[in-house]
Amino acid sequence: MYKVLTTQGRAKRAEFATPHGTVQTPVFMNVATAAAIKGALDASDLRDAGCQLALCNTYHLHLRPGEDVVREMGGLRRFMGWNGPALTDSGGFQVYSLAKLRKIKEEGVTFASHIDGRKIFMGPEESMAIQTALGTTIAMAFDECPPHPAERKYIEDSVARTNRWLARCKDYLAANKAGDAYTPLLFAINQGGVYADIRIEHAKQLVANNDRLDGYAIGGLAVGETHAQMYDMLEATVPHLPQNKPTYLMGVGTPQNLLEAIARGVDFFDCVLPARNGRHGHLYTSQGKINLFNAIHERSDLPIDPACGCKVCATHSRAYLRHLFKAKELLAMRLAVMHNLYFYNHLMQQVRNALDAGIFDTFKAQQLAAWDTD
Repeated sequence: MYKVLTTQGRAKRAEFATPHGTVQTPVFMNVATAAAIKGALDASDLRDAGCQLALCNTYHLHLRPGEDVVREMGGLRRFMGWNGPALTDSGGFQVYSLAKLRKIKEEGVTFASHIDGRKIFMGPEESMAIQTALGTTIAMAFDECPPHPAERKYIEDSVARTNRWLARCKDYLAANKAGDAYTPLLFAINQGGVYADIRIEHAKQLVANNDRLDGYAIGGLAVGETHAQMYDMLEATVPHLPQNKPTYLMGVGTPQNLLEAIARGVDFFDCVLPARNGRHGHLYTSQGKINLFNAIHERSDLPIDPACGCKVCATHSRAYLRHLFKAKELLAMRLAVMHNLYFYNHLMQQVRNALDAGIFDTFKAQQLAAWDTD
């Protein structure tokens, strides 16, 4: 299912065969929260950007349109017109992001809907049932993403609960496998805040119970800690996760973060940054990030990035995109997000090419130096 093709240091070049297509790694998963990319992009735009795997949000799709609607419409992939693999988060991140709207118990989490305030309960079984109904390729185990900073005792208790919830996720999928047309692959999530010893011990516990696990994620980072702390946690944790299964760093990050994490053995990523920054006129280039609102771009006939192969750069100038943003045209967001997603996916292709050629360290150093001009 997961085959490592080559390595350079801890960096891995691999392929991950799923029932819905084979993913070449390292890979960036494009975030389609409600089965769409914010910025008016659809599934065909994802394909044009080189996307291999779309990530959708269990909590938001549960609220609307509801997993029963999605299942009736043929499942998540058919619903959104996406023919590649899909990954759904578990709803666990909302345990963190909706801290003022939820209450955690051993059974699970009670939320107040951010839409209308109605009470929603989600535990491991409910999360697995929703993700299965959505027809996702990869389901994430239900966990708690602790806040940063957090006291050691809180983190220890949270990790222990996440372990118990993982067992319930596995049990649910095993018990319900015969009744569903497709049972998703399951990724566990390592937690531990910025306590390296807790993360290492949790990784060992996950590996010791790795039956019915198809991959391992590292969660609870990019939530307020420094980049140096994040890299320290990766250096401590990744060596204790299986090298023959995918390693996924959740919610990360900048292009620099991706290269540094790949060098530390991570091969799956997702982040809202390329779409969010694009919607605000902040665009990624081979020489660093640019802000289209800066006056220097008002009369620039340059593309966003002369080295870019996306159709936005092939057609439109910085001056035109700046005009669209200043005029508040929706097309501005669409074109900017299209470019940024292409940049991220093309960066991963460049990384894969560099690993294939055995020159990843050189590529990383050169690219980081070029972005340092930002």
